[in-house]
Amino acid sequence: MSAQTDPSGTVTPAAPVGIDELLERVRAGYTRVDAQEAYAASSAGALLVDIRYQALRERDGLIPGALVVERNELEWRLDPTGSHRAPEATGHDLQVVVICNEGYASSLAAASLHALGLHRATDLTGGFQAWKSAGLPVVPGATPPHG
Repeated sequence: MSAQTDPSGTVTPAAPVGIDELLERVRAGYTRVDAQEAYAASSAGALLVDIRYQALRERDGLIPGALVVERNELEWRLDPTGSHRAPEATGHDLQVVVICNEGYASSLAAASLHALGLHRATDLTGGFQAWKSAGLPVVPGATPPHG
């Protein structure tokens, strides 16, 4: 929760916000993509980043070519200036499409990437489930090593 300063200089805590309102606020800061748009972006060089946890990847499969990064490592792996960055994190202008299971956690993750300066970060509306429902490529869920 952030603080606010009134005109007299008094600092007061900001009012709590629920998750639905928080999602609405962060999603207003960028344009989300649907499955077909994510597929087209990937074909044009965007980096798809799968943040689903291992059990979901094993159960439902993987998107070919997507970088698998656990959610708790995302900022460290995608910060182009970070010491733990993935080789794919080539610069702040990189187009990134974050994918979670259903498109909720990925919105918060995309907002976090924006805070790191990755201004072209977005997320997939409906997540992996929307990708799979659209009939886009999925391979069996063996967990690949990530960079």
